[in-house]
Amino acid sequence: MCPLTYQKEFTSESAVVRYNYRELKFARTMIFTVEEINRDPFLLPGLRLGYKLYNGCGTENLIRAAIEAINGNDPLACSSQTLAVLGHSSSGVSDDINTIISAVSVPQISHLSTCACLSDKIRYPTFFRTVPSDRFQITALVQLMKYFDWRWVGIINSMGTYAEEGANDFVKEAQKEGICVEYSKVYLKTSSSRLRTIIKTLQKSSSKVVLMFMSLSYAKSFLSKIEAHNITGKQWVGSESWISHTYLASADRKHILHGAIGYALPQVSIPGLGEFLLSLKPSNKSHSDLIKAIWEDFFDCSFTPSNTSTLCTGEEDLQTISNDYTDVTNFREENNVYTAVYSIAFALHVLLQCENGLNPTMGKPCLTKDEVQPKLVFDAMKHINFTTKNGDKVSFDGNGDSVAKYDLVNWQMKEDGSADIVKIGQFDNSLPEGKKLKLKDNTKIVWGALNNVVVRSVCREPCPPGTRKAINKDKPLCCFDCFQCPEGAISNKTNSLDCFTCPPEFWPNEMRDNCVPKPTEYLSYMETMGTLLTVFGTFGVFLSLLITTIFFTHKETPIVRANNSELSFLLLFSLKLCFLCSLTFIGRPTHWSCMLRHTTFSITFVLCISCVLGKTIVVLMAFRARRPGSNVTKWFGPAQQRVSVFIFTLVQVVICIIWLTVNPPFPNMNMEYYKDRIILECALGSAIGFWAALGYIGILAALCFILAFLARKLPDSFNEAKLITFSMLIFCAVWITFIPAYVSSPGKFTVAVEIFAILASSFGLLLCIFAPKCYIILLRPEQNSKKQIMGKISPKQL
Repeated sequence: MCPLTYQKEFTSESAVVRYNYRELKFARTMIFTVEEINRDPFLLPGLRLGYKLYNGCGTENLIRAAIEAINGNDPLACSSQTLAVLGHSSSGVSDDINTIISAVSVPQISHLSTCACLSDKIRYPTFFRTVPSDRFQITALVQLMKYFDWRWVGIINSMGTYAEEGANDFVKEAQKEGICVEYSKVYLKTSSSRLRTIIKTLQKSSSKVVLMFMSLSYAKSFLSKIEAHNITGKQWVGSESWISHTYLASADRKHILHGAIGYALPQVSIPGLGEFLLSLKPSNKSHSDLIKAIWEDFFDCSFTPSNTSTLCTGEEDLQTISNDYTDVTNFREENNVYTAVYSIAFALHVLLQCENGLNPTMGKPCLTKDEVQPKLVFDAMKHINFTTKNGDKVSFDGNGDSVAKYDLVNWQMKEDGSADIVKIGQFDNSLPEGKKLKLKDNTKIVWGALNNVVVRSVCREPCPPGTRKAINKDKPLCCFDCFQCPEGAISNKTNSLDCFTCPPEFWPNEMRDNCVPKPTEYLSYMETMGTLLTVFGTFGVFLSLLITTIFFTHKETPIVRANNSELSFLLLFSLKLCFLCSLTFIGRPTHWSCMLRHTTFSITFVLCISCVLGKTIVVLMAFRARRPGSNVTKWFGPAQQRVSVFIFTLVQVVICIIWLTVNPPFPNMNMEYYKDRIILECALGSAIGFWAALGYIGILAALCFILAFLARKLPDSFNEAKLITFSMLIFCAVWITFIPAYVSSPGKFTVAVEIFAILASSFGLLLCIFAPKCYIILLRPEQNSKKQIMGKISPKQL
């Protein structure tokens, strides 16, 4: 049973009958295929297929056809029972037919009913189809959206089982792939209000891709109504029911259909079918009354003489007109009809096979043609597996569905309003995942919305690396929010749901999409502060050498000899070491440099303070003797001075040895003070050792300051005690302020503070003690005499 339908369009005056030429084409294709099979000497040899053709328009015709298929009460039938039913094009009609005929196990093979609901074997147990189920079309459409990254789409569908089920299934499958539907609107031919709503939605929506899931008749009606409206900037995607029909194209619809894309049934070549279709004549065919009526509609003529129309001769040439029936340039849906008829023939062929008394396929006793029943044909349909003349492999799965293949086509409109339907790819559901959809290489694709590149349709652009994706509960899944990763964390993927913390030695780059090694920070010779401190330290060494040279050159003069020149030279030597030890604090910390910088600093400063302390004691003993000729100074002569310096220094050496032995300083990567960089520093190791060495220096400095303070009232001509007092005041002030500055300074500034304290205290000692003497030696040589030095000292003071 292949339906031959017509449609009635009602106006205010009368009902206008319009015949469905496509259904006539399907019916004629079925007849062509039956005749081709009957001519085949190898397929069903000795048998001929027969058929009954019903007009499938209207409920009464459908019920009558289904009942006659069950009861076999058609007087024109060649046998008592119909073995299979072919049809219908509509999914809703096929639903009704199978509900009736499945009760007696009559197989139904549809060529165009695509609703996925028909795969339900509980509701439709005897239903088969040669057209792919919409389940596969939905999968293909979702894969298409995913391939072009269309994540924000709209849907317009028509009424009916095909479109409504298809649209609902698309929404469900799209959500699984992260594709969101902005709107889903239903189009009714008779509802103006719904049309206005659809137009407003299209004009205001932000989605650029529109899926038009409609049957062919609804698509034609919808396009005719919206072509006058300014609907631009959209990429239209069509369902297989209308996407391959070029007669929908017109100049007024170019702004809509240009660049449309969708899946069509595969285009095939069926030798002889075109000539057969165009050979139709009304005079020699069964159902001649219906054919004559259609013929009159074809050529706008009449077989009955009339004053209003041309007389039909029945010999008019079909090649002179253009409609659905006469379009024989390509076959898509017709191939499904062709395959459906062959499926029934091969099922019968399988049933009638016989080898050694058994059917080799079914494994049952052989049958004669008179023993064939619809139930047996239904069982045989499950086992067929053949290849058609055009190379298509045909078989049915457990749901009665055939292998799903689609051509991906693109509408490329011309200036005159016509369109070329260009194949740009293919979807084959039999291939592995990830390879089902394949676009042709080097194929030009025309895009909708007058774009030269793929249309971009997303509610929100993907969250780039460096951000995280956050779902907004008040919006669709695709309308998410993007938040920058927090400090110290990264995301290196698009649409990452979480940010990941970098390892301790790494830190995010500026884009926060990669962890890079943290920059290391230490006081370097190459940076400005390091260079300046190096210059000052070097200058201190040079100045010490210069003063040593001056003193050595004038070592016999009274001012050099006045207060133990040996201590003066030792003090100058220790000051050189102080200036030099400051340089060990600059540069990348190493194991040896960390131990060296703190120990040399501690020991050289104790040596320096010991020399100053020795000079202070000498001054006190020299000028505090109560009478001339006192022998007090013999208790602190040069030998005792050397021993005192040695003992004072030895104590610090012992402290440092214990420190280095128990827990020495070591290089450390400090990652706590700064989050974004590593401070390379010398950890103290033992804090007690550090503060013990520093405290010992402080004790000696305080003692020296007190003794010098006691000697502050010595005669003006010999004011070394005052100079020592002032130098120790500077020394103590520097190191007292050093402690809080050292503790609170970050990173390399801690080292800079320590170097500054060393240099400041060293320059204080050097300049305060030796600068006045150099001034006298170089600029006031007349004052460099014993008389001048002792001249103002009264006998009482002596």
